[in-house]
Amino acid sequence: MAKDKKKKDKKRKKQSGKGNSKHNQSIKFKLKSDKRRKAPKAIITKQDYESELERLQIELVKLQEWVKQKGLKVVVLFEGRDAAGKGGVIKRITQCLNPRIVRVVALGTPTEREKSQWWFQRYVAQLPAAGEMVLFDRSWYNRALVEPVMGFCTQREYQEYLRSCPEFERMLVRSGIILIKYWFSVSDEEQEKRFQSRNHDPVKRWKLSPMDLESINRWIDYSKAKDQMFAHTDIKQAPWYVVNADVKRHARLNCISHLLSMIPYEDLTPKPIEIPSRQEDTGYVRPPLSDQTFVPEIYR
Repeated sequence: MAKDKKKKDKKRKKQSGKGNSKHNQSIKFKLKSDKRRKAPKAIITKQDYESELERLQIELVKLQEWVKQKGLKVVVLFEGRDAAGKGGVIKRITQCLNPRIVRVVALGTPTEREKSQWWFQRYVAQLPAAGEMVLFDRSWYNRALVEPVMGFCTQREYQEYLRSCPEFERMLVRSGIILIKYWFSVSDEEQEKRFQSRNHDPVKRWKLSPMDLESINRWIDYSKAKDQMFAHTDIKQAPWYVVNADVKRHARLNCISHLLSMIPYEDLTPKPIEIPSRQEDTGYVRPPLSDQTFVPEIYR
């Protein structure tokens, strides 16, 4: 009897464990283990990822039409350590969108003239007009992270930035701009793995710069700078939203899904239209093909 009771208890515990694990899965997809990690982590399958990404991209098209029709002004900042996956999510967001409405801003090193300007000046020039959304691949937060860590600004300039940045962002929000800020959080092990991957891929090697490599040596300094940045700029009017970015597929879906939830929108997608018939040929004579220069057809 005691043995039977133990067996029943064991069976009940097993079933209970299974039920909890199913209940805790926030994503209704088939998942597989990532064997490369020390502790196995459930990762969405490629097929389910692509299916869900397609669904979210359709929603992004609806959001784009809403922004255009309602004359909204949207700014989305993407910040995080090097190789955290900012570019990957921006690419998936813009993949099916109109670049005249949703554009990406990725400013390079400031010129000597720009260095003498008010810090926010060159970013202000990139802000959206009505009916536009601007995605900043790194932004005015360079002065909160890269510049102080790498010694590109003085301590006085850094302190002034921490004081003025919240006021600058409150001004943007008061002017009617919807400001959304994302921080992509990646572990040091995952960052190093992505650096190694880039180094061995000739298509991605250009992404590695001396600054990226130096960021490894200054990991703790970057962490301290990030903590200071959050302490001063995680404001009510424009809070930081942290994206766990160790798994790229999850980070992309989670970020896009959250972005869609931040702006209430309705489906204003234009109805299918009737394509008119082609104009009738009334004796048009095409010039000889020999008069034109064609691209060589290497691939047939």
